Amino acid sequence: MKVNRSFWRGRRVLLTGHTGFKGSWLSLWLNSLGADATGYALDPPTQPSLFEQAKVAARIRSVQGDIRDFSRLKAAIAECRPEVILHLAAQSVVRAGYEDPVETYPSNVMGTVHVFEAVR
Repeated sequence: MKVNRSFWRGRRVLLTGHTGFKGSWLSLWLNSLGADATGYALDPPTQPSLFEQAKVAARIRSVQGDIRDFSRLKAAIAECRPEVILHLAAQSVVRAGYEDPVETYPSNVMGTVHVFEAVR
């Protein structure tokens, strides 16, 4: 499948979880396609991190915030006015999820609910 570069050029995109490994790659890809991307995430989860090594924050707008903080997320969405939202923010390490499911639930489930509600 071929990517339609003209679709992404200038398109306002909000990407949650942009400081993680996959989010960093997606941020770079969106930037290369000419998207007007804004990332919303916690600090990078690893040291070293692709986010810092690839200088992602220099290529897209980067907002530090927790997906569980509904008012901050809603404000970031209102400021960005995205046409497309790509939601990658989550507690993605399976072992950490098993070790602390009470912390994983608010991040993965309620974080998604917060994105839906802020858009609504």
